[in-house]
Amino acid sequence: MNPMRLVSGALAVLVTVFAVLNQWCFIATICGITIGGLYEFFYMIKKKDIPIYSYTGIFIGLLIPLSIFFRFELTRNWELLFIVCAFLTILLLQFNREDNRNAILGLSTTLFGVLYVSWFFSFLVKTRLLLPGMEGALLVAFIILVTKSGDIGALVIGTRFGRHPLLPKVSPNKTIEGTLGGIFVSALVAVLFRSWLPALPQFTPFFVALVGAFFGGLGQLGDLSESLIKRDCNVKDSGSLLPGIGGVLDIIDSLLFSVPAFYLYISSALHTI
Repeated sequence: MNPMRLVSGALAVLVTVFAVLNQWCFIATICGITIGGLYEFFYMIKKKDIPIYSYTGIFIGLLIPLSIFFRFELTRNWELLFIVCAFLTILLLQFNREDNRNAILGLSTTLFGVLYVSWFFSFLVKTRLLLPGMEGALLVAFIILVTKSGDIGALVIGTRFGRHPLLPKVSPNKTIEGTLGGIFVSALVAVLFRSWLPALPQFTPFFVALVGAFFGGLGQLGDLSESLIKRDCNVKDSGSLLPGIGGVLDIIDSLLFSVPAFYLYISSALHTI
């Protein structure tokens, strides 16, 4: 394995541990990743000559995790109102442009970037706030560990045993064997760290294995989705923040699908008690 990938991976793990253990380090890391992820997304889109509003999108995207963390809500359905206001803001900016070609494409792509990167990723903040103190931190640690272990499992098993391409038109290097292996690793890790979940009667080892496999599968889908975006923009990596791994989006791509689903599931499970 690439030595730089190991060094970058170790650095990412170290930052994640500090972020999980300390709430201020946590929100600072979330904000930094959100800014970095949005910058990379908009940079890739600019390569396609789409007239986007990158700095406005980054500013709007940064407000989402901050408002959640500090529990700022103007209304009960604050998030929906926020998205509507964000769209109207971008629309007003478009009115001031002299060239309105590809206006719809620029508006929709900017808003998509905010939703895809910032809103999806902000569910980590929601997950941490589901339970007080370290209980919420362990929920965050659980879904990150389950999802990212699936990434590692897919890479290792796919590299060693992969023979059949999964979706060569989207990601030529991903294989069916690697994907199934990653899902199995996610299920195994979920069972090993079952104690990090709330003490609910339905969380038997077998059920948690199914839960781990499901969220591991969503993580693989998130990885494929970012590969589709990169392929459309004709880039190999979203950025170069971590040598051997890539950019911010390359690190969090699998979490963008698994974390929102995990939050919704755990939130529903807790409210049924």
